Amino acid sequence: MNRSFEGKTVVITGASAGVGAACARAFAAHKAKLVLVARGRTGLNNIAKELRGNGCEVLTVAMDVASTEECLKLLKKAEAKFGQVHVVINNAGMHSRGNLETVSPADVAAMVDINLRAPMVLSCAAIPFLRRAGSGAIVMVGSLAGRAPLQGAATYSGTKAGLRAFAYALADEVKDAKINVGVVSPGPIDTGFIMDEIDQVEDIVFSQPMSSAEQVADAVIEIAEGREIEISMPTFGGRMTMLSYLFPGLRRRLRPKLYEQGRKNKEKYRNRALAAK
Repeated sequence: MNRSFEGKTVVITGASAGVGAACARAFAAHKAKLVLVARGRTGLNNIAKELRGNGCEVLTVAMDVASTEECLKLLKKAEAKFGQVHVVINNAGMHSRGNLETVSPADVAAMVDINLRAPMVLSCAAIPFLRRAGSGAIVMVGSLAGRAPLQGAATYSGTKAGLRAFAYALADEVKDAKINVGVVSPGPIDTGFIMDEIDQVEDIVFSQPMSSAEQVADAVIEIAEGREIEISMPTFGGRMTMLSYLFPGLRRRLRPKLYEQGRKNKEKYRNRALAAK
């Protein structure tokens, strides 16, 4: 796939804030046409107004990505508006934090629907559109939690692990169609997804340096260009999660140290957030 997205149609879920909004700005800088998806209309309108002010063509769609019917309608709307669909960024996510016994069954089901079923359905539905376009890309926004199990996030880890496996398998299936598929697996990201719930986030999460939403968006661009099939962030975190997956005993032995480091970093982030208010 050409490394320029100029004139290409890019669909981004969870686009109203955080990583999704950063991806929208990144693709807008490449002069793409954007289809921005989120539940809330207000956030979508805000990012769309910003990007249109910079000359970007934007279609906003307020919808529930967990609805199969809405996913099918989304792609038809995108094609009707811009003629073709070239790139799909599966970014929308949900995390109901805590040990599984403290999470409601309804929230468990919602996490599975939003984090795993929705990107699977949207990716499946998108393939005919990308084939008609002649080439394209599907990018999953995963997590380091999908590379190694994270206690206090059993369902979230499970959905992100499934999403990662799905990305690798799909990449092989559509390679000959010139469709790039891959996954970005970040650790903690300095967005409201974590910072607004910092007291509920497991301490061990903060044992890794935080990435910015813009850094994750740059990695999404790399995957969409076909340069990589997976980018883990930070690099050291990717190596650690691989080791901890291959050697579960090592993960358990390191856990106390990682929790200790995470608690220290968490306090720094909390104090920084309070000072900024």
